[in-house]
Amino acid sequence: MTNASQKPVSALIRQGAGLGEVQEGRKTKDEYRKQKDLEEERKLGLEPAMVDVETGRDINPHIPEFIVKNPWYVPSRGPTLQHQRPHEERQIHYSGIDEWYKHGSTGTVASRYRKGACENCGALTHKKKDCFERPRKLGAKWTGEDIAPDEFIQPNLTLRWDAKRDRWNGYDPASHQQVVEEYEKLEQTRKLLREEKLKEGHSDVAGGNNEVDASKSDLDDEDKYADDADMAGVTVDMDSRTRITVRNLRIREDTAKYLYNLDPNGPYYDPKSRSMRENPFANLPGKEKEAAKFAGENFIRYTGEVVEANEAQVFAWQARCKGIDVHALAEPTKLEAMKKEFSTQKLRAKDEQKEKLLEKYGGEEYLDVPPKELLLAQTESYVEYNRKGKVIKGEERPGVRSRYEEDKMINNHTAVWGSYWEAGRWGYACCHSFTKNSYCIGEAGLEVHREFSNTPKDQQYSGRENANDAPSSSKSPKSGKKDEDEENSSPSNSTKGNSSAQCESDEEDETDLEKAQQLEEERRIDAEKRIAFIFFRNIC
Repeated sequence: MTNASQKPVSALIRQGAGLGEVQEGRKTKDEYRKQKDLEEERKLGLEPAMVDVETGRDINPHIPEFIVKNPWYVPSRGPTLQHQRPHEERQIHYSGIDEWYKHGSTGTVASRYRKGACENCGALTHKKKDCFERPRKLGAKWTGEDIAPDEFIQPNLTLRWDAKRDRWNGYDPASHQQVVEEYEKLEQTRKLLREEKLKEGHSDVAGGNNEVDASKSDLDDEDKYADDADMAGVTVDMDSRTRITVRNLRIREDTAKYLYNLDPNGPYYDPKSRSMRENPFANLPGKEKEAAKFAGENFIRYTGEVVEANEAQVFAWQARCKGIDVHALAEPTKLEAMKKEFSTQKLRAKDEQKEKLLEKYGGEEYLDVPPKELLLAQTESYVEYNRKGKVIKGEERPGVRSRYEEDKMINNHTAVWGSYWEAGRWGYACCHSFTKNSYCIGEAGLEVHREFSNTPKDQQYSGRENANDAPSSSKSPKSGKKDEDEENSSPSNSTKGNSSAQCESDEEDETDLEKAQQLEEERRIDAEKRIAFIFFRNIC
């Protein structure tokens, strides 16, 4: 790349260069061709690149010539790109992150007058003409007493846009140590109070247990508030132990909107506003449950004051078409007042037109509609009532949805099966009979049941019990044979006495259980026979 001088001829003449020197600076055709060949070799890497005379760095040979060449008004000593760099004198130097206004500064007070200080008060930071103190009769320069402290001049900081709005700008992290010390003092006070409570009403052993329980409860409280802090959209103020709900975060357990439908041609999700207007489950069968949770956000465009805003916009367009100068965004108050006045005039004109038509044609009595409650209370079903308000005709009893016939009595019964319960059995409430599909005997059955329930159990079936006990007193042939076998048994059989005795006791228990069941069954059959006997006796 060429580095020919770009100075005008007048500047060269002013510096002492003649026209001959200027003409000598021009290159011939061969020199120009050699310069181009050198540039190509530098691009190919065959020749070393030019070096910046200001910085000492290599200049990229692929940079265009019009960028490398210095303008005529920028002086240079050789090839350089300094003219493409930002000018240092034009740069704005901003304050660093460690620079801030000093707080709590106290000025130093001198003991004697210093040369160059204020003649009135003795401070070095200003002169006598700039002094704000009351003019003294004899200044500090001549008396050397009551010298004022030097004022602290705050630095003039130049901050960027974000530095001006930084909430932590100028914060000293060392000041947080005061908060730590305060919490340590609170913890020590809490321990002292806990020890005093343990010493007041508990023994040493009980006190140790309570201390463990108290520390455990404190840990549980801390864990509880820590769990609350981990919840999505919830923060915990540890000072007041209160939960604060944050509404600008969605719950991370819920599925994101853009994950409902992964089809690239599906509903569009706007990441800036976090909105998906269309329904992502519109054409997906089997997604009814998911569609119930989220069906798009188009409904927001038609809720609240959106409809009124759209009507106001349409009214503004129509007014512009009629020649009225109004804009919905520039003049919303004017538009609202005009729309309200237009609606009032429209209703007034409609009422006047209605009154004119009624005066001319009549028929106002047909416009009086009865109340809506009376219209909805009327019905076409015909019902007749008596003087007491009981339905006589017209209202059919609603059918009962059941597989069984309802309220159908059989065999002279006045109650259904299952209307009576006693001793773990179902029966009829009309006659207290426990036999299903039996014939009802009415009050006679109730008397028999009452008499049977009042009779003691040991006297109800005494004869039958004696009959059942009689065979048990006599020995059966098997038992006699068993005794003979025991008498004639050899000594070897005597060793098995314990095991055989245990087996015999188990068999006796089973026999007693069977006898009890048989006795209960016989009692039931006997009671049914007695009821049947009384029934047939009354019939005869």
